[in-house]
Amino acid sequence: MTTIPTTPPARAGRREWTALGVLMLPLLLVSMDVSVLYFAIPAISADLRPTGTQQLWIFDIYAFVLAGLLMTMGSLGDRVGRRRLLLIGAAAFGAASLIAAHADSAETLIAARAVLGIGGATLMPSTLALVRTLFTDPAQRATAIGLWAGVLTAGVALGSVLSGVLVEFFWWGSVFLVNLPAMALLLVLGPMLLPESKDPDPGRFDRPSVPLSMAAVLPVVYGLKEIPSHGWNVRYVVSITVGMLFAALFVHRQRTAASPMIPPALFRSRGFAPAVALNLLALFGMMGSAYFTTQYLQSVLGKSAMEAALWALLPSVPIGLAAPLVTHLVRRGVPREHVVTAGFASAAGGYGVLALTGPDSLRLVLAGCAVLACGVTMVTTQIVDLALSAAPVERSGTASSLMETGAEFGGALGMAVLGSVGTAVYRRNVPDGAPAEAHETLGGALAVAERLPGRAGDVLAAAAREAFTDGMRAASVAGAVVLTAAAALAALTLRRIRVPRVPRPARKAAV
Repeated sequence: MTTIPTTPPARAGRREWTALGVLMLPLLLVSMDVSVLYFAIPAISADLRPTGTQQLWIFDIYAFVLAGLLMTMGSLGDRVGRRRLLLIGAAAFGAASLIAAHADSAETLIAARAVLGIGGATLMPSTLALVRTLFTDPAQRATAIGLWAGVLTAGVALGSVLSGVLVEFFWWGSVFLVNLPAMALLLVLGPMLLPESKDPDPGRFDRPSVPLSMAAVLPVVYGLKEIPSHGWNVRYVVSITVGMLFAALFVHRQRTAASPMIPPALFRSRGFAPAVALNLLALFGMMGSAYFTTQYLQSVLGKSAMEAALWALLPSVPIGLAAPLVTHLVRRGVPREHVVTAGFASAAGGYGVLALTGPDSLRLVLAGCAVLACGVTMVTTQIVDLALSAAPVERSGTASSLMETGAEFGGALGMAVLGSVGTAVYRRNVPDGAPAEAHETLGGALAVAERLPGRAGDVLAAAAREAFTDGMRAASVAGAVVLTAAAALAALTLRRIRVPRVPRPARKAAV
C-alpha cells in the first residue's frame, strides 16, 4: 500500500471572509472619491471661490496622484508589509479627509486632495494583494476577487449619487467626512484580522524608479484626460510624448537595475502580460462610454444632475449578479478564455445597443450600459484573478499596482479616443451657421440656444442634441470594434491558460 501525499490549499474560514469585508471599506471609499465631487463642486466654488485653474486641480489632483504613485506603493508594500502600508494609508486618508472637510481655502483643499491621492495609492494595491494572501484556495480566491471587482465598480457609481444627497442636506465638507468611520474601523479591526505579508527577500528599494514612474504616468494620463474636452491640442500631444519618453527610460531602468521596482520576470509569468493588456482594454470600453452617457442623460434628455446620477445607478445593478455567475461558471469547468471572450463580446454588444440610440432613448441607453457593464465585469473578475494567480505571492503588491495602473491608462485612453471620435462627428454635424461656441461642445450650444430669441433657440438646441447623439453613435461603433478585437485577442492569448484547480486528496492505491 502506498500513499501519494497531496495537500490542498487551506480553505478560508469565517475570519478570512470577515477580513475581506474589512478590506472592502477602503476600496469602496477610494473608488468613491474619484467621483464624489461631481455635485459638490458648485457648493465648493461658492464657498472657497477658487480660480478656474484651482477648480480643475481640486477635481483632478486626486486621480493624478493616485495614478502616479500606484506602482511605487505596490512595490513598497511588498517590501515593508502590505498590512502596514494599508494601515498607514488609512491613517493618512482619514486625516486628509478631515482637513479637506474643513478646508478654508482652495489651496488647502487641493493639498488635502493630493494627500488623499497618496493614501488611495497605498490602499488600492494593498487590498488586492491581501486578498491574494487571505485566499489561497483558487475557487475561494476567484469569488473574493469577484466581490472586489464589484465593490470597485459600485464605488465609482455611488460616489456621485452620495455627493448629491449629502450636498442636498448638509454642507459640502460632509462628502469627505463619510470616510472617517470606515477608516477608523479599518485601523481598529485591521491589526486583528489581517495577516502581515511581504516579500522575504525584496532587495533594495530602487529610489530612482519613483520619479521615473511618475514622470512616465502623469503626463500621459494628463494628456489623455484633456483631449476629449479640448481636442488634440499640441500641448497635450507633447505631454503624452514626454510621458512616453520617460516610460522608455523607466523600462530601461527596470531591465538594468540590480533590484528593480517592477521585475521584468513578472511579465514572463504565464498569463500575467495578457492579463494587464486585456484589463486595460476592458477599462477602455467602460470609461469610454461613461464620457458620453453622463452628458446624454443631462444635456440631451434634460435630466437634473441628481436624476441623471440616480438613473446611472441602474446599469450597475446587474453587476451584482454577473460577478458571482461567471465565477461559478469557471469553477464548473468553463474555460477561462471562453468567459473572457464572451465578456468582451457582451461589452461590444452593449456598444452596439448604444449605437442604435436617438435623442430620446433613455431605456435603450440604460440597457446598453447594463450589457456593457456586465461584460466588463465578466472580463475583470477573471483577468484580475489570472494576474494574481500568475504572479509570485511575494510580488502580489507589485502585480496589483500594475493592474490598477493599466486600468488608469485604459480609462483615460478610452475617453480620449472615443471622446475624440464623438466630438469630431458632433462638430461636423452642428449646423454651419451656428456660432463658434456651439461647435465646441453640446453645453456651449445649449447656452447659445438659451440666448437666441424665439424659435431659433429651440431649433439650435434640437440640432445640437441630434449632433451629439450622432457623435455618441459613432463612438459606440468605434468602441464595439475595439472590444470585438479584444475578444479575439482574449481567445488567442488565453487559449492554453487554465484556471488552477483545487487538488483533491489522493486515494490509497493497492499495490
